[in-house]
Amino acid sequence: MALLARDAAIKVPFGYERCVLTAEFPALCIVCVYVPSSGRGLGRLSFRQAWDKRFRSFVFQLDRSKPVAICGDLNVAHQPLDLRNPSGNKRSPGFTREERELLGAGFLDSFRVFNPSLPNAFTFWTYLSGARARNVGWRLDYCLWSQRGRKDLCDSRIEQRAQGSDHCPVGIYLALEGAG
Repeated sequence: MALLARDAAIKVPFGYERCVLTAEFPALCIVCVYVPSSGRGLGRLSFRQAWDKRFRSFVFQLDRSKPVAICGDLNVAHQPLDLRNPSGNKRSPGFTREERELLGAGFLDSFRVFNPSLPNAFTFWTYLSGARARNVGWRLDYCLWSQRGRKDLCDSRIEQRAQGSDHCPVGIYLALEGAG
């Protein structure tokens, strides 16, 4: 996990979780995250739920002082629109009701703000069966943004053409006052 920024962060605190990188800047905090999967057969669902609860508490605490961007692999498809076969995956890891609660917890799904009903906008495709070539995927990667910063949100993108991984890059575009 890495974060590249034009300007130096005010601070980059260590120690929250090894799969979370947080950087504080004058106008916002950026949280890069890999959320643990619930595992095959949902064997780690209770671990995932406990992790999500701690993570929500952490980002809400950050959001008290300045807006927060949460970017990364959240290992969950938020809406039926965010995966190719929602009816066949209701109890699959990454699409349970319990996992989807994180995305309804006070932050904007920046991509859906601008593309509320765009189908087939996926960020992950398994390497099996040519899923990417057939666009049989899931949207697991997000840029969430603090609701109070809605006016600063300019755009959000999924770069599906980028190759090199089973995931593709996502991005958020902000116009922040006082952000050099």
